[in-house]
Amino acid sequence: MSAHRPITAGTAAQIEDGVQWRRMHPVTPAVKGWKVFVAALVVIGTQSADGVQELADWLGGRVWLAAAALLVVVLLVGFGYSAIAWRVTRFAVTDDAVQLRTGVLFRQQRHARLDRLQAIDVVQPLLARLFGLAELRLEVAGGAGSAVSLAFLREAEAEQLRADLLARAAGLHRRPSDAAPAPGPAVGTDAGATAGPHPAAPVASGGMTVPGAQSAIEGEVPGAPDFLPPAQTAPERPVFSVPLPRLLLSTLLTWAVLWLLVWVGVVVVVMIVSRSIGPVVGILPAMFAVVSYLWGRLNRGANFRAAISPDGIRLRHGLTETRAQTVPPGRVQAVRIYQSILWRKADWWRMEINVAGYSQEDDSQQTDTSLLPVGTREDVMLALWLVLPDLGVEDPHALVDAGLTRTDREFGFLTAPRRSRWLDPIAWRRTGVTVTERALLMRRGRITRCLVVVPHERTQSLGLSQGPLERRMGLASFQVHSTPGPVTPAVHHLAATDAAQLIEDQSVRARTARAGAGPEQWMSGR
Repeated sequence: MSAHRPITAGTAAQIEDGVQWRRMHPVTPAVKGWKVFVAALVVIGTQSADGVQELADWLGGRVWLAAAALLVVVLLVGFGYSAIAWRVTRFAVTDDAVQLRTGVLFRQQRHARLDRLQAIDVVQPLLARLFGLAELRLEVAGGAGSAVSLAFLREAEAEQLRADLLARAAGLHRRPSDAAPAPGPAVGTDAGATAGPHPAAPVASGGMTVPGAQSAIEGEVPGAPDFLPPAQTAPERPVFSVPLPRLLLSTLLTWAVLWLLVWVGVVVVVMIVSRSIGPVVGILPAMFAVVSYLWGRLNRGANFRAAISPDGIRLRHGLTETRAQTVPPGRVQAVRIYQSILWRKADWWRMEINVAGYSQEDDSQQTDTSLLPVGTREDVMLALWLVLPDLGVEDPHALVDAGLTRTDREFGFLTAPRRSRWLDPIAWRRTGVTVTERALLMRRGRITRCLVVVPHERTQSLGLSQGPLERRMGLASFQVHSTPGPVTPAVHHLAATDAAQLIEDQSVRARTARAGAGPEQWMSGR
């Protein structure tokens, strides 16, 4: 038996086997139907483009009437299918999982365990924002396709459900007779929930703990669903934000823009020589791709803000489609800090993370895994503090600086031997790896500088590899196997004996760190 949340006003619900099943918001078909409509138009247009003129000649003056009728039919089919899909789609929330039933022709029921919860995102596409709706996405460990999407709910309902699920995932299960709900900030509070000043730069602390966590209140009445006080949204402390002018300038300072300018120059020269505008047609696809890339980065990174709360790391960003991500404590598997040579004068850096459960199959990858779209070195330290408050050294600033820019052996960096220059003549001096009490740090790259940080307890497995040339030169590459994502922890062309000793020592450190790691329900027992 399990406790259930109260029914939200305006949300249809039914009880099956003691579990309360609810539908999405009734406006959902209108928000989703246009996608079916546009997709059908694209298919029809591409398949019948060759016969459009023939059809127009056959219909004569009635061609526009026929086109309008076809659009109406496609519109009705699209919205009709979305309405049917909405009627058969239901979700339920229990103490242990979120269940989702979908499918018109083929029924499917998905089961997302809360103890495997990796992140919860509240996503609002532009059209959904106009209706005051939001999509709740649950990312759980389990590989591609393991995410559960609840689209669409009222924005306030989505925020409240996120607070409830985070409380359950954290292990805050109390009955109404045990305690009353603690007062907290209103759902969706940002600045008003600030608890004290901005955090300082990374310091050695036992872990990430912020006062003010709120409890989820649960109970149970035999034979019927329980109507319980909702969980309160935990307070948060703003940490950093990304100014829009910096984001815009950094987006223009990319290799895609540089190559586009080169191609435009080449096309202009060819046009002048050939006295023809034909070459312009050849560059149009490249221009469209670059513009789409630039717009995507701006749209995803606009209004980027990061905060810390007892729920974990909170990231908010987006222009036309807004996204509020919550990554619970200990879910970040690896961090990558890197800098293009085009950003070197401004000393800007970008940070990305691996989080178990995030899909690698769509274009939202960069959105989900960006911890810092562009920031100064101070922003880098603050963002790294969100993931790993204690790097295990007395001077974390100096350690990170050594990993970002230096080439020496200070802080115990194990570097590549001189003979590796034949395999990596440009960046071999930068290659290195060091170990602290809390994490493994790997640096590489000279044109694009990169530092990868992997907490010991997040090490999945380790590996060594040797190509024919590496074997002949007594070198080996060391890899830390992480969850799928943009971060690939590896250091290449180390001395084979050093790499073998490193893998042996790191396996012991990882095993010890996992044994002492906190529980998956990070607030249980508090």
